[in-house]
Amino acid sequence: MTPLFGVIGNPIEHSISPLIHQQFALQTGIALNYIKILGEEETFIKQLSLFFQQGQGLNVTLPFKEIAFHVAVTHTVRCRAAKAANCLWLTDGQLHADNTDGIGFIRDIQQHLDLGEKKILILGAGGAARGLIFPLLQKAPKAIAVYNRSTERLN
Repeated sequence: MTPLFGVIGNPIEHSISPLIHQQFALQTGIALNYIKILGEEETFIKQLSLFFQQGQGLNVTLPFKEIAFHVAVTHTVRCRAAKAANCLWLTDGQLHADNTDGIGFIRDIQQHLDLGEKKILILGAGGAARGLIFPLLQKAPKAIAVYNRSTERLN
């Protein structure tokens, strides 16, 4: 049976994650099936449970990254720092979580820019922004400022 992976979010129609993952799988000779799942706030936890009856791993996008963090039992260091998860997988019956938003961003941007001693502005305070802060601090920028429409999410 071909391993099942997916991305869950709402909205999800715009996501090109299936295309990216299928292309990567073709290039590396890995067989996988990667699907989009329209998440529903009222049934999100049940949707996770149903997915992991067959699925191997799940990417999480808005607005579910913080809920995914709280549902998981085991977290990576960067996931704990962000209190938001964008990757979930099941091992030995336990849900594990990671946040790769920050390290992915930093790997891309460092090809063109040294982040040390830079002033960095982050617009928004959602799960992706929260995933950026811990990895950015490792690069010793001069300053990091986070701006958001409301102040509640800035703690």
